[in-house]
Amino acid sequence: MRAAVYHGPRDVRVEDVPEPELEAATDAVVRVTHTAVCGSDLWFYRGDSDRDVPSTVGHEPMGIVEAVGDDVRSVAPGDRVFAPFKISCGACEFCRKGLHTSCVNGEGWGGDNGGAQGEKIRCPHADGTLVRVPDRYADDEDALRSLLPLTDVMGTGHHAAVSAGVGAGDTCVVIGDGAVGLCGVAAARRLGAERIVAVGHHDDRLDLAESFGATDTVAERGDAAGERIRELTHGGTNHVLECVGASSSMELATEVCRPGGTIGYVGVPHGLDGGLDLFDFFPNNLTLRGGMAPVRAYAEELMADILQGTLDPAPVFTKTVDLENVAEGYRAMDEREAVKVLVEV
Repeated sequence: MRAAVYHGPRDVRVEDVPEPELEAATDAVVRVTHTAVCGSDLWFYRGDSDRDVPSTVGHEPMGIVEAVGDDVRSVAPGDRVFAPFKISCGACEFCRKGLHTSCVNGEGWGGDNGGAQGEKIRCPHADGTLVRVPDRYADDEDALRSLLPLTDVMGTGHHAAVSAGVGAGDTCVVIGDGAVGLCGVAAARRLGAERIVAVGHHDDRLDLAESFGATDTVAERGDAAGERIRELTHGGTNHVLECVGASSSMELATEVCRPGGTIGYVGVPHGLDGGLDLFDFFPNNLTLRGGMAPVRAYAEELMADILQGTLDPAPVFTKTVDLENVAEGYRAMDEREAVKVLVEV
């Protein structure tokens, strides 16, 4: 089968790789129809994180079940499904309390399961991982495009909003104008936030943020950004969504979070070699919550809203490529020409 393979910084090729097969009674094999390039993929693409060379890549699959092991009960051949970026068993201590990313049997996509930017995947723990799309939407391309972000960015943005404690009537600040930040805006609106301040550096992305529900946008940088946010929020807010992971974004989050407030962070930490400075957290009684989003825990809830038309994260896809041209998708995201790239297999 054909799949995207990482060969080193800025070198992703589509090659022939072994086709995955059932290996355990709890496995499923899925023919991938849609997947995506993630902002977190850019870390290894740019050489900023370690990854085996060569290795299959991708972690946001959607497709059709082709085969299942004897113990699989929740899906059957022919079902339309999508899968979160982490594989989880659904039965361990952490899965049962909704923390699927800490599953004791958890795995990532890649290696002998095929990676998710390829024609097929083998999904271990199919019952705990795969999310079945209702039959009436199985071939609805508009619905599928809207559901695909549930594999990662929409669930991650939602986790930021939930972790920050956003509720009806609240004012919140969303730091970051990438796909996760934009989905954080949509999540905050879904949770009833009355005022949502989106912070970023790209006018086109901030325009998208407004379409997702942002009531105000801030494009300033450095000290000017903090001043503008405090001006808009009358001194700061009790709810901050940190969707970048850089030291500068975390510093801004603590700067604009009111005493007693909460920062929900989901940005993959980078540039924090000196550690997190807790000085501002201590005297201001700030709470830091979040981390790697257990998107599987939110999948059915968010899917219901998408299918009834009250939530639509599809606009985060600003470029579409086919599998053979996935390298162009990486390039476009690396050069900030695309917010997020949809890959049609």
